[in-house]
Amino acid sequence: MIDRARATANFRLVVLRGRAYIERIAPAFQTRDLFTIWGILQLLRRYPGRVPDLDLMFDCVDWPVVHADEYQGDNATAMPPLFRYCGDNETLDVVFPDWSFWGWAEINIKPWDALQKDLNEGNKKVRWIDREPYAYWKGNPDVAAIRQELVKCNVSSEQEWNARIFKQDWIKESKAGYKKSNLASQCTHRYKIYIEGSAWSVSEKYILACDSMTLVIKPKYYDFFSRVLMPTQHYWPVRDDNKCGSIKYAVDWGNSHKKKAQQIGKKASKFIQQELSMDYIYDYMFHLLTEYAKLLRFKPTKPPEAVEVCPESLACQAIGREKKFMQDSMVKSANIAGPCNLPPPFSPDEYKKLQQRKEKSIKQVETLDQNAPKLEERNASKPEDSNPGERNASKPEDSNLGERNASKPEDSNLGERNASKPEERNALKPEDSNPEERNASKPEDSNPEERNASKPKERNASKLEDSNR
Repeated sequence: MIDRARATANFRLVVLRGRAYIERIAPAFQTRDLFTIWGILQLLRRYPGRVPDLDLMFDCVDWPVVHADEYQGDNATAMPPLFRYCGDNETLDVVFPDWSFWGWAEINIKPWDALQKDLNEGNKKVRWIDREPYAYWKGNPDVAAIRQELVKCNVSSEQEWNARIFKQDWIKESKAGYKKSNLASQCTHRYKIYIEGSAWSVSEKYILACDSMTLVIKPKYYDFFSRVLMPTQHYWPVRDDNKCGSIKYAVDWGNSHKKKAQQIGKKASKFIQQELSMDYIYDYMFHLLTEYAKLLRFKPTKPPEAVEVCPESLACQAIGREKKFMQDSMVKSANIAGPCNLPPPFSPDEYKKLQQRKEKSIKQVETLDQNAPKLEERNASKPEDSNPGERNASKPEDSNLGERNASKPEDSNLGERNASKPEERNALKPEDSNPEERNASKPEDSNPEERNASKPKERNASKLEDSNR
């Protein structure tokens, strides 16, 4: 069954008695496979002898490929277990933390532990109220049509959609020493835009960490943590069929409800700082692999083509930034206390209610957006000039997003009525080993606002490189 996932896999991992064996199957784009393997080795170093024996295939390309509808019905075969960085509602790939948590050497993105501290410090440089009152995005628009559509929302002499869109030229940036791609220096706008590229984007965690209210253009994919995020609590949902108007409405709303907009941004960055720590990421990895190993119905053995790998052997062969990032992200000692306890999984009813709450919040925002003046039909005014909350004051039934009392715009309750909040149990503790039913997800993009990677069966390096920028 494991071997059936070989068609698109980049490498095979076998763990035996706490030691890792790797069979290289196909080259991955850049150093995705190298740093993914490095991360797994750090897990084994952190919890020596505690990761069970296992055998798995890993695909470092973006798009999930294990389509659920192909494994249904009376004559269906068992799905091949395939690990990757993201999933969607139509696939069954097992979602795992992406390589960038240990560094993205090609574009000078530090390992997450260090970058997280930089982002926290960067947040302090400009107070939210003093930031530019617009929505900011910087990335590579050439990787997907949806991003090219976003570029049309940029400010011009004819229009003002409250968006500031910048194209990232990575070739030029690399020659300049990455002086203009420091993620910690990009927390200067009240709002930041997250948009997928060829699939999910690594940029997600960096954008959410900025204290800015994140405008999430309706996503298709999830990474290992994003399904726990709640609309109007951690981010503001943006329609994908009217991006420019929806972005303008979001910025107008935020500038008219500054306190609540700040709360949304702060709650997201707090989640990223606290729940997305490397401690919890390693615990997520541990529990995911442990639960996966329980499902195996055979005893793992070393494949003939596999070779043993250890942190020292990988780091010894690395050079330049690869070597530095490995040294910076190396686990220094074992964690004697062990991983956190795995909480119980959601019941079907809990999961259903969670999804219903998310859908209700998104629908409320869409209703407000649609009831606003036809922004596409007029040249939008500057973000401070309009008060969308007052426009909708006559429709209190439409939302709990602060429009119920136009005289008190800061008092709105952005959907935080959800008292039980099972979705906040801890996104990094995988009940998620079944990526379809829990609370997982995944990242990708680089300055991050720009990257996305490849296609499942297109190992053509040039295509992968294009999509990843």
